[in-house]
Amino acid sequence: VLRDRSTGGKYRNANAATMIGTASTIKLAMVADLLTREQAGLVRLSDGDRQQMVAMLRSSDNSAADALWSLYGGTEQAFNAGFARYGMPNVRPQSGFGDVFPYWGFQKGTADDFDGLMNYVLTGLSAGNTAAVVAEMQRVDGDQQWGVWGSGPAMAPGNKNGRSQEQGGWVVNSVGFAGPQQRFTLAIMNALEGQGGYDDGVETTTRLAQILLG
Repeated sequence: VLRDRSTGGKYRNANAATMIGTASTIKLAMVADLLTREQAGLVRLSDGDRQQMVAMLRSSDNSAADALWSLYGGTEQAFNAGFARYGMPNVRPQSGFGDVFPYWGFQKGTADDFDGLMNYVLTGLSAGNTAAVVAEMQRVDGDQQWGVWGSGPAMAPGNKNGRSQEQGGWVVNSVGFAGPQQRFTLAIMNALEGQGGYDDGVETTTRLAQILLG
């Protein structure tokens, strides 16, 4: 799903409503949820919490995600209960993949959901929180610089990527923004289903961003 926030135009392909494993892209939704809860006075985030949020955005740190999921009620549906409010009505936890349910690492959603999420981050959070998340998404580590990052440095991109090897093959996703004042948002969910590996997914998502935004 490609959105032009300046004109209001939106392009979505025929598969934009297909449920696909979210992998680590869901970490952006966790950050949005925690900041929204804090803005509402429901939680108080510590400096350590904020450092873990930065780690999730910059390096896709799984241990940080585990800690915050546990501390802020992930297993009691606290995160999943909020996702629809951030433009993600289709996200569902998947059971049978581990001892913890629900778990951030086993969720499914659609490109439409991540289009909604990215635009919530840009317009639904406080100005300060939006600026902070944007800055961290523009500072991702080198191994996260693919997918929407492929729009090129002139477009000042930021992204949150996700990858996982599932029963049907690799899932390789990217959601982010590019352009002046984050004019464009792009959500890509890529289920390879045995037709390629991780490197193929990275190449595909990056090339798509180059074509659409470069």
